[in-house]
Amino acid sequence: MDEFATRLAGAWNWWDAAIEDAQEGRWIRTAVERQVMDDIAAATVGLGYVDPSVELSWHARLGRIATWAGVLRLAARAGGWQLTPVTGASPPRPAGMAELLSAIHAVGEQGEAWLRGLPVDGPPPSGAVAKLEAFLFGPGSVEDLRQFFYD
Repeated sequence: MDEFATRLAGAWNWWDAAIEDAQEGRWIRTAVERQVMDDIAAATVGLGYVDPSVELSWHARLGRIATWAGVLRLAARAGGWQLTPVTGASPPRPAGMAELLSAIHAVGEQGEAWLRGLPVDGPPPSGAVAKLEAFLFGPGSVEDLRQFFYD
């Protein structure tokens, strides 16, 4: 499995662990965690789902993904959580806010890497970009983050 696929698989694994542990009651969000999630939603509201028929430049597509990395770094600093690389690692259990933020950050960080490399390397494979977009935007994605919590 290539580096991108391994990173995305790790992100989904860490995401799933955090959501499962929250839904099963092993992670009960604190007031700070709830507020940080609200702040993440507010900071990323303009990045939401774009109909596939809308043509966006590579810079815009990758920029929408990369923005998540910065937002997640700020969120982690604000809450005192440590972001952890998700590639090739299983999330600690019970998973909580640090694991959830690490999962989303891994996807945004991939967008940052592709955005930095765009002038020299050209665009990444469109299918790979679409997979990151599906992680972040649309039904059942990070865009719906608050709906995954029952507290």
